[in-house]
Amino acid sequence: MQVGAGPSSGEHAEPVRPVEMITTLWQWATVDKAYTPDAGSAAAIPGTPIGELTTEVRPFSIPVVLRLDPLTAIMLAIITCVGLLVAIYSVGYLHDDPGYTRFFTLFAMFVFSMSMLVAASNFLIVYVFWEAVGACSYLLIGFWFQKPEAARAAKKAFLVNRIGDFGLAIAVFLLWMTYGTLDFHDTLSANGTILPGILGQTRLADAAGMIGGAVGTAICLLLLLAACGKSAQMPLHVWLPDAMEGPTPASALIHAATMVTAGIYLVARCAPLFIASPGALVMVSIVGATTALVAALVATVQYDLKRVLAYSTISQLGYMFASLGTGTMLGFTAAIFHLLTHACFKALLFLGAGSVMHAMGGVIDMRRYGGLRRLMPITAATFLCGACALAGVAPFAGFFSKDEILATLHSKAWPNTHGQQQSPATGHAHLHLSSFSSDAVADDLTADALIGLDALNCPDVWRILFFMALITAGLTAFYTFRAVFMTFTGPTRVPAEAHHAHESPLVMTLPLMILATASLVLGWLLFSTHWLSHFLSATPSFALPAFGQTATAPVFHLDLAIQGTLAAAVGIVVAAIGHLGRRSDGPQMERFLGPLGALFANQFFFDQIYTVLVVRPLELLAMLAGIIDRFLVDGLVDFIASLPLGIGSVVRRLQSGVLQRYALAGVMGMLLIVFVLAWQLRG
Repeated sequence: MQVGAGPSSGEHAEPVRPVEMITTLWQWATVDKAYTPDAGSAAAIPGTPIGELTTEVRPFSIPVVLRLDPLTAIMLAIITCVGLLVAIYSVGYLHDDPGYTRFFTLFAMFVFSMSMLVAASNFLIVYVFWEAVGACSYLLIGFWFQKPEAARAAKKAFLVNRIGDFGLAIAVFLLWMTYGTLDFHDTLSANGTILPGILGQTRLADAAGMIGGAVGTAICLLLLLAACGKSAQMPLHVWLPDAMEGPTPASALIHAATMVTAGIYLVARCAPLFIASPGALVMVSIVGATTALVAALVATVQYDLKRVLAYSTISQLGYMFASLGTGTMLGFTAAIFHLLTHACFKALLFLGAGSVMHAMGGVIDMRRYGGLRRLMPITAATFLCGACALAGVAPFAGFFSKDEILATLHSKAWPNTHGQQQSPATGHAHLHLSSFSSDAVADDLTADALIGLDALNCPDVWRILFFMALITAGLTAFYTFRAVFMTFTGPTRVPAEAHHAHESPLVMTLPLMILATASLVLGWLLFSTHWLSHFLSATPSFALPAFGQTATAPVFHLDLAIQGTLAAAVGIVVAAIGHLGRRSDGPQMERFLGPLGALFANQFFFDQIYTVLVVRPLELLAMLAGIIDRFLVDGLVDFIASLPLGIGSVVRRLQSGVLQRYALAGVMGMLLIVFVLAWQLRG
């Protein structure tokens, strides 16, 4: 494995000393040197020839190189910090579980796979650890495999994610065929020339180096499909709510810091590819905003506390996708900002739900308990901090990150309001994109499809997306505080399964307090200092010259902050009117929503639709294949096998074992031969 840039070791390499290891890691972590040749190399000398930007396929070699840039650093910070707190929490949560050792084995594999995914500098290595993350999630979701529900949920998550994984595999193949490499960044050849990577500085310096048209759009749509699978976006979102069957620490790990962030990272890392395909870019926002609204509506009628948080995760990830799809530097920064704050407060909420579940004897139905603030004051206080951050209440972290996303969408819907220049993704003319090849002319259907996708990138569409995001903000506040009021307010009620309801031990409440503090101060700290936007601007994937046209410092938009705050306030007030101190909201919600209640409670019938359109046809196909295999294939094989037996049974009658019959047969044969010869001689 090669770490960073530098000469490889000799055949008889000595063991790496600690000082050398520290020096290597320091070089690996130096962003300025990570993507440029060494000062003494031939490539650094002016006039050194640079590899041409062609689609010629080079010899297939996959170096395992780890690169650290600002985007990777942010992702590693989220994965490791949140992962550490979840690990500490798990010590108390699973201390009596017989699978304690197995859980931490899977936990470590999960964190390692995700860390390698975000640190890899090659699409093939990303794909390898993309699959590893999926395999670990399958094992964690099905951790209690003795439960049929857990086994089914694990299988469902694995199969749904295979659809997205297939999209990533095809995208990697197309990237290799299109660019002739799978490396993210420029590499140095043996003769001192620079081989341009897909996202390298050499290619980004020339807008024509990025492939647009039908091929570029196809690659980006396949990458979007992969991101939808891992980040649970429509229509591949159905696996995530069922993943609640796993242990709560696994839910916090999967839904806050690791697996669901992989799709966001993939789109952000491939920003230049999406910028070159405006039609695919706007689809990212459409998918994200639609998912955010639909998931928020479903969350309003859930009674399982962990399922409320699961649909909340889907909705908040939709926010991030909507921001990424704007194609501006502010949009990408806002998405990563919300990803960072969301990791803190969503991990806090999941761990708080686990604390409630731990005290209630495994019961997670909010209708069966209430008033738990008296029994669990620390859990209640920290859960309230996470709820305020999720609802976007000032000055909690979610308020600032969500305001940035709303501002990004607003700037696309009303471009002149914020004084921003139009993003480079508004049309092909801004990038002067090259096609795949001069003779690869798209047919009329493909051209019409590209024109149709590009037509979606207009202010009217962005205004719809903005209002969808604003409505989602109000719904988020409603279902979040509905859960708070049903769980922690009202008369104290505990289920029969909770024999000794009490506050969780310190090993579980300490991570809650740390995450609550981060949920309170992190948003203001990052927003007021503008540190995150400056830090992310050094990411090579954001080095596209056209990107610089949209690079503006984050500004506090009072009008949007007021709109977002009013939406959150309305949601909180409605939740308080309907649920503050009440024992149950079942009949009340059903009467209020009417037929929509059944629609929301059944998750817009996505599972039923998939059952009718996918599961049942596959079952019929499997049944037909079984019939063909049993009667046609096996029948033909059995018939062929029976032929020698039939012939043998006929011939066997001639082998009676009686010598007189053998002699008679011999005489008759000789007479027959004599007769035939005589007949021929006579003629």
